[in-house]
Amino acid sequence: MPFALQNALIGVHASIPSPPVSYFTLNIFGWTLQIHFYALCIIAGIIVATLLTNHRLSKRGAERWVVVDICIIAVPLAIIGARIFHVLTHPGFYFGPGKNTWNPFEPGSVWAIWEGGIAIFGALIGGAIGAWLGCKRTGVRFSAFADALAPGLILAQAFGRFGNWFNHELFGLPTDLPWGLEIEPTNVAFPAGLAPGTLFHPTFLYEVIWNTLGCLFLLWLGHKLRLQWGKLFAVYLIWYGAGRMVWESIRIDPSEI
Repeated sequence: MPFALQNALIGVHASIPSPPVSYFTLNIFGWTLQIHFYALCIIAGIIVATLLTNHRLSKRGAERWVVVDICIIAVPLAIIGARIFHVLTHPGFYFGPGKNTWNPFEPGSVWAIWEGGIAIFGALIGGAIGAWLGCKRTGVRFSAFADALAPGLILAQAFGRFGNWFNHELFGLPTDLPWGLEIEPTNVAFPAGLAPGTLFHPTFLYEVIWNTLGCLFLLWLGHKLRLQWGKLFAVYLIWYGAGRMVWESIRIDPSEI
């Protein structure tokens, strides 16, 4: 590459912008409804995980769409568990003088899950309880369901990370890499002392890529080795946990999400 062209490319400004809005509004019969992109990302992930799990579970001999009967119990308990875990581990965000703890119609309440704030560990606990109840009700072996779920679950987490992007949260340390993430200086997590225009590691994107690769790896491994009795789900836990340790080590804005 000619020296002049190389210098010109180095000087080109490149970065990942943060979305200008995190929600849009709908007016339905006189009611104004806020639709948050964070929630849409979570819903999209749930749908994709359900479809993929249904396909995998059906191939193992289960009744088609029995996964829906399980998810009707597991998904709400996963969301409830994720929110409770987040609130309990961040009491200063929700409790104390001047905090809006209980009013769902004002920002910052414990109910305002659409504003962000869920914990994967709580989701796994609540979801596991719900899935066990659903499997017991439908006659599906719990370990078989867990193995069928693993690729879809980590793919759903990839979808969910885009919600963090829309919410301008969970970004990493400052960087001068061309894929650095733009964050407004008015963001509450923007570090004091850094100049406006500072770019940050897009940890949401790193995890999207890692989780997508994890989904493909789990699909391949499950097909290659025919892992059963919860072994594929155990591989999911190892894969996700390994990546999570790396992303948390470079985050400025940490969270359990």
